[in-house]
Amino acid sequence: ADADADADTAVVESEEDQCVYTFYVSTGSGFSAGTDSKIGLTLGDALGGQIRIDDLVAWGGSMGPNHDYFERGNLDIFTGRGPCGVVTPPLCRLNLTSDGTGPFPGWYCEYVQVTATGPLLPCATTIFYVSQWLAINESPYQLYAYLDGCDLALARVPGEPFVVGHRPDAVKSSAAM
Repeated sequence: ADADADADTAVVESEEDQCVYTFYVSTGSGFSAGTDSKIGLTLGDALGGQIRIDDLVAWGGSMGPNHDYFERGNLDIFTGRGPCGVVTPPLCRLNLTSDGTGPFPGWYCEYVQVTATGPLLPCATTIFYVSQWLAINESPYQLYAYLDGCDLALARVPGEPFVVGHRPDAVKSSAAM
């Protein structure tokens, strides 16, 4: 009976240790920027902690049951729970992936904004300016985008969003052409 009580306590403790993550994902507005592929990501912090989500829509799509995610010009929202260990401010590493499936597999991502918070933790926001195609028929001809700003994490301004990458000029964006 004690083993059952310990198992129940462990489950409760792990649920209490969960943080809430909200992702805002912006798809480019250019021709063919949207996709029907499955999009996932791995986030990391400077200490090596990470959270992996293989399918953002299945994990925490927040736009309603009939919403078509990752379409041209969309700002899609995803919310769910994950381990708090990676919330060590700031989140500074992103590996954004596409499985390349569906009738329109190429996708242009403008940015991913992540907000995370948990029990007794301050809210932390990171903006990853991806500004890249995840496609095999568009440069850089790969189904992932990797951004790592962890070397700048110590120089961040506390209380301000941490920014990785450069906000693109709308005129120069390859998805806007």
